[in-house]
Amino acid sequence: MAKPSTIAIDGPAASGKSTVGGLLARRLGYVYLDTGVMYRAVTWAALARGIAIEDEAAVTQVAQDLRIDILCPTVDDGRQYTVLAGGQDVTWEIRTPAVDQAVSPVSSYAGVRKALTRQQRRIGRQAPIVMVGRDIGSVVLPDADLKIFLDATQEERVQRRYAETLQRTGHADLETALESVRDRDLIDSSREHAPLKVARHAVMVDTTHLGAEDVLELVWDLVEAWQPKA
Repeated sequence: MAKPSTIAIDGPAASGKSTVGGLLARRLGYVYLDTGVMYRAVTWAALARGIAIEDEAAVTQVAQDLRIDILCPTVDDGRQYTVLAGGQDVTWEIRTPAVDQAVSPVSSYAGVRKALTRQQRRIGRQAPIVMVGRDIGSVVLPDADLKIFLDATQEERVQRRYAETLQRTGHADLETALESVRDRDLIDSSREHAPLKVARHAVMVDTTHLGAEDVLELVWDLVEAWQPKA
């Protein structure tokens, strides 16, 4: 049976899109790109250069100048992929608390999004690919073969963010997780350029109270049911 060659998965923070996208790509043997890591790479680079995150013009210049590449894991240390920023492996550097706190405003800058959209489309030409983000089906790959939008209640997403932070750092605070999700939702929904929305022809999947493997099976059913356009 034919399979979709380009799969776009969108959704809000902690909806499960990154985990499920990675699992789906692995099952299909496709390239996997979580576009959120590209915004993190720009944020990391700006911080490393001492650029104020509030300086939109300077941060945008970083995004325009920085080549970002996503590779299959090059080190066996639990990573899903390797992130190169200007040729430097920054896979774990972009997961620091400093980047966590600064990435949301960076991702809202129109110039940054425009610059990274070009890079995402460059990588998208490596299809077959599973690309995950917040504007993939609506902006980056509007002609994707299959578009999926994952969502969950805010309460569920806060619990996931709390558990994720606890596992990664060994300590977490529920109120901080709530603020993180609320802030990200506000930025995603209200930004002028490419706000988070359900793309045309996207299939919505509610992941509330479902584990990653359960969601993967629902998404896999969509892949298997896909039919190429006549």
